[in-house]
Amino acid sequence: MSEWLALALAMAGACLVVVAVVLLRNRRVADDEDTSETPDVIEYITMMIGVVYAIVLGLAIAGVWESRSAAQDDVQREAQALHEVSARAEVFPAEYRAVVDKDVDAYVSFVVNTEWHYMQTEGEISPEGTDLLAKLRADVAARAPQNDIEAQAYQAMMDKIASADEARNSRGGNVGPTMPGVVWFGLGIGAVITIGMLFALQIRRSPRELVLAGTFSALFGFLLFLIWDFDDPFGRGMSVTTEPFLNLFPFLGG
Repeated sequence: MSEWLALALAMAGACLVVVAVVLLRNRRVADDEDTSETPDVIEYITMMIGVVYAIVLGLAIAGVWESRSAAQDDVQREAQALHEVSARAEVFPAEYRAVVDKDVDAYVSFVVNTEWHYMQTEGEISPEGTDLLAKLRADVAARAPQNDIEAQAYQAMMDKIASADEARNSRGGNVGPTMPGVVWFGLGIGAVITIGMLFALQIRRSPRELVLAGTFSALFGFLLFLIWDFDDPFGRGMSVTTEPFLNLFPFLGG
């Protein structure tokens, strides 16, 4: 099922449930029920519940968006660090430079073509990717610098590999859902309570009231779906992409 279809079903489902409940309730309402006005205290409580839940939704959206942005930044940092390793190797002899470039190309190719799918299916980074990065570190460290220029480039390369390793570990920590289950429980219960308070306002079956109630519930369905989609930075529709690797290593796109 596509993400857009899931979103449409979530919004339509929330809207239909509320409209159906309103219609069923009005079929069972007593003929002498007074619906001319709603007590002020009910309107006040409904308003306060809506405000509190809106704040909770806003914090949840900000939290998952921040996690997704941090994950994308980690990917950018990892790709940039590996690109710098290849660039710094230019001052070394061709044989050594070829080994470094081969290790870098093997690692980024594995990340883009294999590990990305592995993260989505297994929920963790691949041990093989860790081994490839360790091989790059070992091959870079295998040759002692022969002059001052090489010494400066060597230290910079080791620092960039350490930065790539740190970004990789951070990427692994962001794989999978980031929102605790208790937060999802609160969001679900809050949505039920907030939408349920609509019925305390004595909504009738007029087209205007049904449209407003349906739109209100559909909005909640959209926001909850948005949080769910952002909750897994690497596994869902609006996930973190491999674009930084593709931009810095053009051969991957070929």
